[in-house]
Order: sequence, then structure tokens, then C-alpha cells
Amino acid sequence: MPRPQPTPSVHREILALAIPALATLVSEPLLVIADSAIIGHLSTETLAGLGIAGNVIGVVTGLCVFLAYGTTATVARYLGAGRRRDALTSGFDGMMLALVVGAVLALLALLLAPTVIGWYDPPDAVAGPATLYLRVVGLAFPALLVMLASTGILRGLQDTRTPLYVAVGLNLTNIALNFLLVYGANLGILGAALGTLASQYAASAILAMVVLRGARREGASLQFHVGRILTAAKSGFWLLLRTVSLQTSITANTIVATHLGAAGLAAHQVTNSLWTLLAFALDALAIACQAIIGRHLGAGDAAAARAVTRTAVGWGIGAGIVLGALTIASRPWLMRLFTPDPEVWAPLFWSLLVIGVFQPFAGVVFVLDGVLIGAGDARYLALAGLVASAIHLPLIIWVGLHGPALWMIWAVHGGYMLARMGTQLWRVRTDAWMRLGA
Repeated sequence: MPRPQPTPSVHREILALAIPALATLVSEPLLVIADSAIIGHLSTETLAGLGIAGNVIGVVTGLCVFLAYGTTATVARYLGAGRRRDALTSGFDGMMLALVVGAVLALLALLLAPTVIGWYDPPDAVAGPATLYLRVVGLAFPALLVMLASTGILRGLQDTRTPLYVAVGLNLTNIALNFLLVYGANLGILGAALGTLASQYAASAILAMVVLRGARREGASLQFHVGRILTAAKSGFWLLLRTVSLQTSITANTIVATHLGAAGLAAHQVTNSLWTLLAFALDALAIACQAIIGRHLGAGDAAAARAVTRTAVGWGIGAGIVLGALTIASRPWLMRLFTPDPEVWAPLFWSLLVIGVFQPFAGVVFVLDGVLIGAGDARYLALAGLVASAIHLPLIIWVGLHGPALWMIWAVHGGYMLARMGTQLWRVRTDAWMRLGA
């Protein structure tokens, strides 16, 4: 019996959420790229320092992304079941959890930045800028995590436009402040950190205000209950574990790259920034899937959930092909954008080729991540992520022990993505992930 073909409305529904989410998601890595371009013209050592500090911040943000993904799936399910007030109440609990976790992380960043940077064993000329940047930007963790939770709530309510407007304003302000403080005030990497700190607190306040105003209109409970906050934390455990496996692999890449010297590490920072940009672009489809799949399953419509999944996978492959081709074709221009140092260009040329080749596979991985998160199948994703990391880590250690080249590091990371894709495709072919109702 032939499968029903996706209707034009399925395509429109995905794109209506994915396109605004795309602009929102790419704004964050674009900000990192802007910082890299601004700081890269100060010195290679400063750019390498940003690479290490950026990896630490990326790890923290990645570990806490469950605050966005968990709230999106939960809010969307309540919305599909016709329980909008409960959706906003659960979202408020996620925001409070984000504020508490962010405050703890900010304190830890302030106190432990030298120790954490020391784990990477960088040269002294790289460690100083890295420590300074981490300490200052770490103070923005409460704002950053509240932004994640607030954005997750709005996505669950099928609103990806409001986060888009805030993200665009955040990044334009951030780039302007960074350029002014780095070069106008001659503050170097400290100026970039201060610009990021100020703009993130401003954006967090705006998003939180939007969510709280909507919650009051619906009569949702906005009281702080420790029990509810702990419940929210417990529900995010599997998403956290899934992200731990992902960030462990990414961090292992950076640790191995530190043995390439300042030029190799700087090239790794640029490659990682572009990989993150491409990943966030593809993740727009995943965000749409989280919201739509959660709503359809909350309403008990399994057939619609499957139709969305098939359509989104096709979009993921197509988008990956386009983004990969653009990356490969634009390598000469991209290398000169980030640094004038020819020693950085050589490894960068080949690492960008590798990440371009793997984009179609990444498109499938990110889409299916969104599908399974929207379905509440975080436990399976966590366990599958551990399997993929168990394949990746021995390979990246072997590369590190046998004279690493940057392209080899990213080729192994591509293998990690293939392992994730295999576990996801096996899962969606079954019915085990399709849990119906709120």
C-alpha cells in the first residue's frame, strides 16, 4: 500500500516555523563568527584564545539547551491537547530553573576560569585572553539560559517570529558594541566580551517580558514552587545526558586541536565556528519538527506526525547539499575573511572541504533529533548519543596520538555524525517513539 504523499500544507507548516527559526538560530553562530573576524585581526594568539573560551561557553550552552528543547516539546504537547494555560505554567517553571542554573554557572565561571582553560594546556599567550573572555562572558550565563527557556516556550506556542526579532536586534547590537569597544576603546578581547555581556542581558529581559505578559493574559501560575522546578529539572535529565555525549565529542576535537599549535588551533576555531553556523541553519528544521511533532502527538494524530517527519527529512537532505556546496565553493574567500595569516589558511582549506562534504548527512541528523525531541523520546536519544560517542572517542584519541591534522579531526567528527544518523533512522522506522496525548 503506497504511503500518502505530503500535502502542500505540510510543507508550508514546516517552512512557516523553520524560516524564522533559521534566522534566529544562525544569529548566535554569526555572532561568534563576527567576534572571530574582529578578534582575528588583533593577533593569532588572541583568536586561538577565543577558540578555547568559545568552546567552553559552547559546552555550557549546549549542556543547557534542554531548557529550550524540553520546554518546546512540553509546551507544544499541552497546546495540541488544548491546555494553553498549563503550557505557559510549565514554561515559567523552565525559566525559573534556567535562572537558578545560570547563576550557579556564572559564579563557577568567575572562580574557575583559569583552571578550566588550563585543562586545554594552551600556550601562555593563548591562555590569558581565553581566561579573560570566559570570566566576563560567563557572567551572562543567567541571561543566556533564560533566553533559551523563553525561546523554547515561544516555539512550543508555534511562535518563531518573536525570537527572530529579538535575536536580530541582539546580534546587531552586539557586533556594533564589540567593534566599538575592541577598536574604538582599544579594549581588545575584553571589549568583545563586554559587548556580548551587555547585549545578552538586554535580549533576555525582552524575551522574558513577552512570555510573562502572555502568561498573565492566560491566567497561568507564576509563583515559584521548588517542587515544580525540581520536576522540570528531572524531565530534562535525558536531554542533558544526550547533550553531554555531544559536547564530550566536540570538546575532544578541540583538545586534540590544541596540539596543532596556535595556527592550527586558530584554524580549528574558524572551522568550528562555521560548522556551528551550518548546524544551527539545519537545526531550524529540527526546531520546526519539535513544535509540530509535539502538537500533533499531543492531539493524538500519529499519521500527521509521520507525514511531517518524511517531509522534513527531505528538506534536511536538500538543505545539507546546498550548504555543503556553498561551503566548499567559498573556501578561498572565507579563509581571508577570518585571518590574514597564511599559516592558518593551509589547514583551513582542507578542514572546510571536509565539513562541506558531511552537510547532507548532518541535515538528516538534525531533523531527526528534532522529531524525536518533539516526541519526548529523549531517553533513546541520550542512549544513542552515548553509543555514537563510544565510537567517536577512540578514533579521535588515535588521531591525537598519531600526529593530528585538522582535516582528520573533522573527518572523524563526520563519522560521529554518521553513527548518530544510523541510530536515529533505526528508531523512526518503528512506532516506539510515537507516544500520543499530553
